Amino acid sequence: MKVVTVEEMRWLEERSVAAGVSLDSLMEASGLAVARRIALMEDSMRGKRIIVLVGPGNNGGDGMVAARFLSDWGALVTLYMTSARRREDKLEECRSRRVRIVEGTDDLDHWALSSYLPLTDIVVDAVLGIGQALPLDNALKDLCVKLTSIKDDHPALKLIAVDVPTGVDANTGVVDDACASADLTISLGAPKVGLLRFPAAEHVGHLETVDIGMPSNIDSALSLDLAGDTPVGLLLPNRPLSSHKGTFGRLLVVAGSRNYVGAPVLACSGAYRSGAGLVTLATPNSVYKLAAAQMLESTYLPLAETPAGNVAPDGARAVRSAFSGVDAAVIGPGLGQTEPVQEFIHHALLVEPSPGIPLVLDADALNCLAMAYRWWERLSTPSVLTPHPGELSRLLRLDVSDIQDDRLTAARRAAERWGQVVVLKGAYTVVASPDERMSISPFANPALASAGTGDVLSGVIGALLAQGLAPYEAAVTGVHLHATAGEQLRYDLGDAGLIASDLLNVLPRVIKDLREGARQVAPP
Repeated sequence: MKVVTVEEMRWLEERSVAAGVSLDSLMEASGLAVARRIALMEDSMRGKRIIVLVGPGNNGGDGMVAARFLSDWGALVTLYMTSARRREDKLEECRSRRVRIVEGTDDLDHWALSSYLPLTDIVVDAVLGIGQALPLDNALKDLCVKLTSIKDDHPALKLIAVDVPTGVDANTGVVDDACASADLTISLGAPKVGLLRFPAAEHVGHLETVDIGMPSNIDSALSLDLAGDTPVGLLLPNRPLSSHKGTFGRLLVVAGSRNYVGAPVLACSGAYRSGAGLVTLATPNSVYKLAAAQMLESTYLPLAETPAGNVAPDGARAVRSAFSGVDAAVIGPGLGQTEPVQEFIHHALLVEPSPGIPLVLDADALNCLAMAYRWWERLSTPSVLTPHPGELSRLLRLDVSDIQDDRLTAARRAAERWGQVVVLKGAYTVVASPDERMSISPFANPALASAGTGDVLSGVIGALLAQGLAPYEAAVTGVHLHATAGEQLRYDLGDAGLIASDLLNVLPRVIKDLREGARQVAPP
């Protein structure tokens, strides 16, 4: 599924019309899809009280089509017309069903709306779609403020936004301060990029996308994908019955220091739980003694260390020698940023010959690279870089706020500049490839905002590289596995108190579910 800008959505609609799909049929399909999704929320529509807030454009037309179907299915529907401009044909179809119509322009101080809302089950926001201009005018501000106030007093009242909540810019994610937060936003045809950006994401509620009848593959030229269960499930490596540990790849994890013993354990465990056949941990000698007591499955490459407990520069020779016996490597979690570690990273990664295997560069490997002059010109092996916003700010010499203001552009810029796949971690994680492919995760999960979850992710991506996935596919798949495991734990435990090791036992179940789901939709 593609994520689109306003301009791209209009281009898709124009292409649909050129392919023989009328705008009216797109509106009918949109309204029906919205009505069906609303009907799924209830056991029956009969007797349900629904108010549809209708705007002047196509979004209002979508809302009136939905209102017509909901009325046919037994709901008691009221259209609240927020503008004197409207789709008169759609209004007449609703009037023929004897749908109640309230003219908002005659409703001084929203008195009628205020009297109806407390008795209502569902409010449908079909006021302004993707073309809305901010800030909202005073009349719409007053309406949104009134809606929010009544919703606060009546928490059972559900607010459903059609395509985009009123007060949200569908491109930038900027939000009018009067915006009423939706419980569910039903995106039409494709999710709009602004809905996956903050602060808009705080007002969208649960985001779902519905088919509106555009021709299949009409969006194939667009570059930004929304990661989903089926495409990721199809990328998961096969597990033949005749397998042995070598079948599923040998992964080297270079990680850890005296102050960060848990990071290598989490990275190695994440790799094993994601299907890697054999994981070797290269770590300072003192860390090896502690990690070996926790991980019976791994093999070990103890490295020389400094008095402070960090890997010594001489350890680079042993690591470079180990590269020839593995299929991929993860480098960085918990190494530290001391001068000896910087020298170690230089000798391990930036001298000839290249490592010759795909790499995941995470955490302190990135922090050390950020201090090396034009490091990307000497990193000649295909890599997946997994920075959080702070690490990317150091690598790009930008403020964190500049990166967070436009995460897609920051990730794209980094991937193009360095010629490597970049995973910009955080809410709605972005994966960018130097060939312009991009993917955005559909999840923003505060439960994952705890120490060590990034170490697990680096292990997951490393395991997928070791099993033969290309860097971009491994990154997209790994991010989705990790995020889906987090969502399952959030559902079970809530969004506070999750620790990184909780993810480990969930990952195999996520892989199983995604693989089975992909089999159900894959062609025979």
